Amino acid sequence: MQLILATSNQGKVREFSQFFGEKLVPYSDIIPAFEIVEDGDSFAANALIKARAIYDRLSNDAIVIADDSGISVPLLGGEPGIYSARYARINASDLDNLNKLISVIKANGVKRTPAYYTAALALVCKEGEFVVHGWMHGDVIDEAKGDGGFGYDPMFVPQGYKQTLGELPNDVKKEFSHRSKALRLLQPILKMIKEKR
Repeated sequence: MQLILATSNQGKVREFSQFFGEKLVPYSDIIPAFEIVEDGDSFAANALIKARAIYDRLSNDAIVIADDSGISVPLLGGEPGIYSARYARINASDLDNLNKLISVIKANGVKRTPAYYTAALALVCKEGEFVVHGWMHGDVIDEAKGDGGFGYDPMFVPQGYKQTLGELPNDVKKEFSHRSKALRLLQPILKMIKEKR
């Protein structure tokens, strides 16, 4: 039974493979990479769009896992939310998006405000479609600190910590990250599928 990840991002492939203790295959190793239009109105909808698009091009025995994640700031009406990866513009870099959110926070006259990360994981296979969520709460600050992680990590201080995700070591973040929480919820679903096959 092969687990296929709906990404060609090797960092994500490594992270998921380590978590499950088995090698996940990026879909682009099996079929040519293609553009998937993520036009859903939620993280869950976009994760399902990705997983379905790849599952539809593979064999019936495939198990496809896709994730969609981002950061939301209640002060900004939930922005950037599902637009986290393209907050500054389409094809924006992580640094562009980070700098835009910092400038918007500053424009609102605050140095620190609550925020949360969401990770939605979708699994599509012949047994059905499943979606789980994980969240990580904390605050965003009006500056970047640390060069670890990616995306908005250098400006996000998780609840109970004084350092940003950009300053915290990976093994610490893995314990409570939004993606880790969602991956833990996905484990019993995968176990159930394996037992059925």
